[in-house]
Order: sequence, then structure tokens, then C-alpha cells
Amino acid sequence: MATDGFTPPVLSVTGKLRHVKDIQVADFNFLKSVVTQTPKVSIPSPTMIHFRGGRKSIDINSYPDMDEFFHDLAVAYREEIDHLYKAGLRYLQLDDTNLAYLCDPKMRAAAVERGEDPNELPRTYAALINSVIDNRPDDLTVGIHLCRGNYRSTWFAEGGYEPVAEVLFNEINVDAYFLEYDDERSGDFAPLRFVPKEKMVVLGIVSSKTRELEDIDDLCRRIDEAAQYMPLDNLCVSPQCGFSSTHHGNDLTHEDQWRKLELVVNTAVKVWGTA
Repeated sequence: MATDGFTPPVLSVTGKLRHVKDIQVADFNFLKSVVTQTPKVSIPSPTMIHFRGGRKSIDINSYPDMDEFFHDLAVAYREEIDHLYKAGLRYLQLDDTNLAYLCDPKMRAAAVERGEDPNELPRTYAALINSVIDNRPDDLTVGIHLCRGNYRSTWFAEGGYEPVAEVLFNEINVDAYFLEYDDERSGDFAPLRFVPKEKMVVLGIVSSKTRELEDIDDLCRRIDEAAQYMPLDNLCVSPQCGFSSTHHGNDLTHEDQWRKLELVVNTAVKVWGTA
């Protein structure tokens, strides 16, 4: 089911980009104070500043040269991540809708209308992401989550990963990928054949959009299918997205959410023998 008329805002860049103040550090410090396991911080991927509006959403007087725009954007991100690391962060997740949107024929066509090349954008975005994370400390793990929309149990895009898979897995220097695989919108597991042996893939095969609880045997079967394309030991399991991307939430109760998370743990134990 597509969304009920909600459209995410288009970001506009009206001046020079710079890191003015910390955005996530206070939240991370609170999270760190109340957990016993490694705390993770999720932030929007830097590609989010560009994709929906493209060149037209970036002030041409401030940035007549797009290379300068991407440079300043990366610098701002690096400063935020550096401050998070100094506060103790060791696990960072970039949330990226745009690489997933570039799997959708309609979204690819819309990119063309904005004057962008949907075949080149994945490489542009890979270079941008790498310029943010490539010089990170060795003990900072970085994952990327590809999302097709998660508003009130609805979605924005569809299409398998094949159009971006080779670039996604081989040209973006993250450690792990969180991939939506909860329904047919995500296509099959064949694109996983491009994943290098040192990288991890987290299969989002438990839906955060529906109350219905998946069958654990079906989940195990799907993990086995994915393992035909990459090593089982490099696979993990999770919900396909968060249980709420906006204050509206998804069509689940808190109890439904805990049941889903329990299912994830039980599936991991059944497949790998440990949680």
C-alpha cells in the first residue's frame, strides 16, 4: 500500500553549509547512560540533502560548483561524527532512502526529470558517503539502512536492489547493510551476490508495518535462500525498518512491537544458535 497523500519535505540549501552545533551528541549521551549494550546512533545519510530536490534545491550563488557543495556537506558530517566519537560512539548507522528509491522505475524517471542521471547518482552518492566515513577510527563501525518509506505503515517506493547493487555493496565503504526484505517490493536476494566477503548484511524480513506475526519457519527458509548468495555467517536478521519514523507511529501496539522483537531473537537463535 502506498502512502495516503503524505509527501516528505524537500530540503533546500540557501547558503553555505557548516556544522554550527552538535545535533545528536546530547541524545547519545543520554542513551549511553541508560543501556548496558553498545549504543547505536542513527542519522540521515548525507545523500538526503540532495536527492529530492537535486541541483534546483541548492542555491546556485552559494554553490555554483556542486563539487564544493558536496565537499562542505561532507565536512559538516565529519565534524558531527567526530564529536559523537569523542563522546564514546562506536556504532553509527546512516539512514538512506535515496539508494532504495533509485531501485524504483518511477523514482528513477523523476530523477531524470530533475536533470539527474539515475545510473550515475549511486556513484555520486557512494563518493559522498565515503568522503564522510573513510577516515573514521578503526573501532567505529558504520552501517547503512536502505528504506523505501515508513509512514503510518505505508511506503513510498518499490523495486529490487539490482539497479544499485554493484555500487552499493562494492563502492560504499560501510561495514554492514540493513536491507528491507519484508515483502515483494524489495525483490529477490540475487543482488546479494555482489556483497564482498568482509561485509555483513542484516535482512529486514520481519515487518515493522503490520501487526501480523511472521512464521519463524518461513523466516528461517528465507535466510537460507539469502545464504545461497553470500555466507550465512555474514547474515543477520532484524525488522525491516523502525517501528515509527514519525510521531504518528505505525499500525502496531507496543505489545505487537515486543512480539516482533522477540521473534527476531528467536529466529537468530534458531538459525545461528545464539542471540
